[in-house]
Amino acid sequence: MPTSPTMGPDDVESFEGCVAAGGIALFPADTVYGLATDPDSRDGVERLYRLKGRAPDKPAAVMFFRLEPALAAIPKLAGPTRDAMERLLPGGVTLLLPNPSRRFPLACGPTPDVLGMRVPALTGALVPLARVSRPVLQTSANRAGEPEARRIATVDERIRAGVDLVVDGGELPGTPSTIVDLTGYHEDGAVTIRREGAVARDAIEKALRGTFAR
Repeated sequence: MPTSPTMGPDDVESFEGCVAAGGIALFPADTVYGLATDPDSRDGVERLYRLKGRAPDKPAAVMFFRLEPALAAIPKLAGPTRDAMERLLPGGVTLLLPNPSRRFPLACGPTPDVLGMRVPALTGALVPLARVSRPVLQTSANRAGEPEARRIATVDERIRAGVDLVVDGGELPGTPSTIVDLTGYHEDGAVTIRREGAVARDAIEKALRGTFAR
């Protein structure tokens, strides 16, 4: 199982190849370490969920590594919501978005009309990941209910042993993404924080100048 203490082009190529084949990669995001697989691979998604001990009906997020393909992923998205995406991404947030085309159903679980989306802020050692051209289904690299990992060494050994690729990006901030619900934003500007995390509520409110449900 390869481990890369410093990322480079070869690591990006290995990461994309692993995901494209329906494998599972352990990789660094801008918040915590995550697990990634092909969002259209049922075998890969089911295996990832088993490895994590995640309930099969719990939605995951789809991560893009650049903003432009993320904006293009939901072609029927209303203008105000698209504008909100541009204000918040890239960054340490997971956006819950209307999904009228029902894209990426394996990530959506029992709510196909809602898609969780991430675009990480890639700086420092994480910059090479901006070369990744495909979206991935991702979730944090911890067993369900256990703390998130900020270093490879603190990822549960069962997860490290069960993945197909490990990409080491060094020590990460360690706070998971803030989950921001924008499913009603196009109607009345309403924003709901489902989980506070890496990006503070005040920063999100300032960026959107929306009406927050508390």
